[in-house]
Amino acid sequence: MTDPAARPLALVTGASSGIGLELARQFVDNGFDVVITAEDDLTSAEAALSAGGARVWAVQADLSTFDGVERVWSAVPDGAVDAVALNAGVGVNGDFARDIPLEDDLRLIALNVTSTVHLAKRVLPGMVGRGSGKVLVTSSVAASMPGPYYATYAASKAFLQSFAQAIRHELKDTGVTVTALQPGPTDTQFFDRAGMEDTVAANSSKDDAAEVAREGFAALMAGKDHVVAGSIKNTAQVASARVLPETGQAAAHAAQTKPRTD
Repeated sequence: MTDPAARPLALVTGASSGIGLELARQFVDNGFDVVITAEDDLTSAEAALSAGGARVWAVQADLSTFDGVERVWSAVPDGAVDAVALNAGVGVNGDFARDIPLEDDLRLIALNVTSTVHLAKRVLPGMVGRGSGKVLVTSSVAASMPGPYYATYAASKAFLQSFAQAIRHELKDTGVTVTALQPGPTDTQFFDRAGMEDTVAANSSKDDAAEVAREGFAALMAGKDHVVAGSIKNTAQVASARVLPETGQAAAHAAQTKPRTD
C-alpha cells in the first residue's frame, strides 16, 4: 500500500457467511482493512465489518469464472494486500457416476481449485517483491483421506493442502508464509448448499465457525504451516488417516457422507 500509515489490508474470499465472514471479522478486529468477496450478496457482511471503522471493499463476483477472479483482483487498492484468506469453496453430494451432473463437478473444481490458484498467482508476486505477506488456504480434514459421495470436494481439498505446503516451501526465504486451515464439520451453510442435509456428517455435532476462524487467524499470524481447527475429533481423524490404508479411509469417510436416501 502506498500510505505507510494505513492499516494493513487483507483479502478474504467466500466472505458472505460462515468461516469466511468470521475470518474477515478476525482481520478487522485485529486492525486490518478488508476486501471481501462472494457470489452472494455482501450487504450485511459489509455493514457488520465496517461498523468499527474499518474500510471494507465488497465485491460480489463468481470466482468460478476467470473474469470473476480478475474483477476481484482489480478492486484491490494499489493491487497489493498484506494478507489473503483463500477460503471460497463449495461441495456437491452424491454418487459421482450416477447422481452428480458434470457441470456441478466442473464448477466445484473451478471455484475450489482454479480460483485459489488464480488469486494466489495474482497475490504472491507482489508479496515476494515486498518481502512480506501471509496467505491462508482453507483446506479441510477431508484433505487427508478419500471422500466418497463428495469425491471431487475431498479431492479439491487434497489439492489445496498439497498446493499450500508446496508453495510454502518455495517461499521459505522470502518473508511470505503460507498456512493451510483444516476445519472439520462446521456450523455453516455448507451442508445445505452441498445437498448433504441427510448425511451423518450434517447431523452430527459441528464446530463453531467463529472459533475455527480464530484458530486459523492465529496460525496465519504465527506463520504456521497448517492448523487442524475445531474439536479434538478433527485432529484424531487426521491422525487416523495416516495409519489406515486408503480403502479403510474411504469406507470410514463414506459412512459420514453417504446420502441416507440411497
